[in-house]
Amino acid sequence: MGEGTLFVVATPIGHLGDITVRARQVLGTVHAIFAEDTRQTRKLLDLLGIAPPPLFSMHEHSGSGAIESALERLRRGEQIALVSDAGTPLLSDPGAPLVRAARSERHSVRSVPGASAVAAALSVTGLGDGRFRFLGFLPREGPERRDGITCCAETQETVVLYEAPHRLTATLRDLAEAMGGRQAVILRELTKLHEEHISGTLDELANLDRAWLGEVVLVLAPWNAKGREEAITDDAVDARIDELYAKGERAKRISDLLEAWCGRPKRQLYERVVSRKPR
Repeated sequence: MGEGTLFVVATPIGHLGDITVRARQVLGTVHAIFAEDTRQTRKLLDLLGIAPPPLFSMHEHSGSGAIESALERLRRGEQIALVSDAGTPLLSDPGAPLVRAARSERHSVRSVPGASAVAAALSVTGLGDGRFRFLGFLPREGPERRDGITCCAETQETVVLYEAPHRLTATLRDLAEAMGGRQAVILRELTKLHEEHISGTLDELANLDRAWLGEVVLVLAPWNAKGREEAITDDAVDARIDELYAKGERAKRISDLLEAWCGRPKRQLYERVVSRKPR
């Protein structure tokens, strides 16, 4: 085996000034760079005044050939870098198979830390006490999406999500169904010229009438449905049941959402849901 080194390099999430001295040095001296999108990486290198080394694609659809190409370089003792389009690789970005393969062959894998949308969002919202759960992008549809929403509702710690702007309104509405009173912050275009933070409950954010543009991070405040049983009346629970049935939800799914929303025992809720099932 050679003594190759794989550098996992964080790049700016927006503001070019967030590139670190070490990242600039590594990107300027490695033998090759494996990038999520070589066009984006070439633009970054040009802006930094770095003569690009050979650039290769390493994205979610890259096959085993791309990984083998990187491993061959490491076996020859080369130093290579892995970058995503923005921020820290592997945080909802591709690259994990390459890192695992490099480690399995006992090549050196080194982090070049820097910008991360997760850390940046948490640092400016003031939500939580340092404990958080990062869930990346929620699944787009089907049972996986419902399970993702339920996971958010059942997580008491701060939750951090990524979302595409054209799907944000739908995601806010789905989250509001499960925990409408939960405080949240939408962070749009972090570190960029038009950076924007919008705070409110999920109900309030889901009802905003606007188009969304740019990169979006959504931070949900700590949440515990327990202890709110008395604050939500039986009539409110029944109205929520009827609303969810009207949307085509099944009894078990409705009881899961209600438990996260009002904190009542799931068995009790399930019985109530079944009793109100439309005939």
